[in-house]
Amino acid sequence: MTMHIFHTTDQITDIAKGNVVAIGNFDGVHKGHQTLLKKAAAIAAEKNVGLTVLTFEPHPRKLFRPDDPPFRITPSSLKLERLAESAADCVVELGFDWDFASQSPQDFIQHILKDALSAVHVVVGYDFCFGQLRKGTPETIEAAGIPTTALEKVCDDGDSALSSSRVRQALRHGKIDEANAILGWDWEIRGQVVKGDQRGRELGFPTANMSLGDTVHPGYGVYAVLARIEGEEEWHAAAANIGIRPMFEVPTAQVETYIFDFARDIYGKTLHVRPVEKLRGEAKFSSLDKLIEQMQKDCDQARTILHKIL
Repeated sequence: MTMHIFHTTDQITDIAKGNVVAIGNFDGVHKGHQTLLKKAAAIAAEKNVGLTVLTFEPHPRKLFRPDDPPFRITPSSLKLERLAESAADCVVELGFDWDFASQSPQDFIQHILKDALSAVHVVVGYDFCFGQLRKGTPETIEAAGIPTTALEKVCDDGDSALSSSRVRQALRHGKIDEANAILGWDWEIRGQVVKGDQRGRELGFPTANMSLGDTVHPGYGVYAVLARIEGEEEWHAAAANIGIRPMFEVPTAQVETYIFDFARDIYGKTLHVRPVEKLRGEAKFSSLDKLIEQMQKDCDQARTILHKIL
């Protein structure tokens, strides 16, 4: 089934109207989000209507706190892919700017939920707020005549909330397994392969380099990773340095991926890099020979780890 995507209210067609509407930022589309979406899908099935997901770009935090370090778990394209894995029939991804943020809760309900979407039921998280100064609540929507379900907090077995902030914290500490357990899927970084300073090639480890962009920066260091060229099916074993390379003082953090037994030119292509396990933190070495020796050890360790997966 094809998921229909709309980016403005003017684009919205009848297929997205008269549905149950699930609202949220859905950064990460983690297990908590998935529970909300399943609840919304169940209500939609009971009412014999579709499920429309209403979300926003950029993430509101980018507007309100522009100086924050990169924090996105799922940039827009990846978020849409994850939403497509849910039961969503449509996604309405509206631009979030100061005009949008400044509208009153009543205007949001009237112009978006009623006029644009004709929502028959709304499903949101337990802490959902909206409109100017975040004055709108699920009760506000209910009072406006749209039945509304606010899910209770979704927790793991340890009674900790499944949240985007927990995923970000785990990633920033290089705890990939912990992040993936909350997400319910294997996190990955995506970017266009660009030409670097060719330092890896000179050292005997040619790398595919890409920027982290707005994606949350995982704990800097060397990782065993899986890599896949967009449009292809095969995942390749690889090792990646994520960070600033203290030996060479790269000004901006990046991902440098050395794909094992691979000799193709992939400049300009989009690479998917899926960290599996952090091997070590970034470090300076006393000489290039020491660095090369450590890089070989890293690759050997990564091959051993990834051999169990591939």
